[in-house]
Amino acid sequence: MVRNFITQLEEGFLSLLLVSMTLLVFVEVVARFGFGAGIHWAQEVTLLLSAWFVLFGASYGVKVGAHIGVDVFVKALPHRMHRAVTVLAILFCLAYCGMFLYGSWIYLSKMKMIGIELEDVPIPKWTVMTILVIGFVLLIVRFLQLGWKVVVGEAEGFHFADEAEESMELANELKQTEFSNADDAANGEKKS
Repeated sequence: MVRNFITQLEEGFLSLLLVSMTLLVFVEVVARFGFGAGIHWAQEVTLLLSAWFVLFGASYGVKVGAHIGVDVFVKALPHRMHRAVTVLAILFCLAYCGMFLYGSWIYLSKMKMIGIELEDVPIPKWTVMTILVIGFVLLIVRFLQLGWKVVVGEAEGFHFADEAEESMELANELKQTEFSNADDAANGEKKS
């Protein structure tokens, strides 16, 4: 119940970011090229929305397995070795995220201390850049969750998106739909 609510909250927030960014760019293009007047803060806000979308979405991608990766070599390994390599990869991911989290914290501290505002919007820069810390904390949480699942045997490894497999499933669904439509058409002719 709580897990579904959190997932819906994440998906809703990502959808809101994507829709906001798309609408803002659309309105800016129409205003600029249709009426010769643009929105002076649109570019900066669009850039910030895309940063939030990417950094927030990265952790969601780890959660649902939306990232792509090359795992042919790892899948060819024996089961125990596969798990060991996966845990090692997760440790590298955690170290990477930890370094970025540390750097982000220092960056935000300096931005707050200096008191710089955004160029086009009178908001302190550090407030909107908190996504750096939020995004990497969320990534660390996701990698820890995945690592635990691998250690206890609930997961084999990273859940990568398999575009080839998804394409084959779509092709099979289309074939089945065509066959059922052809059957329906043939049955309809027999009844007539």
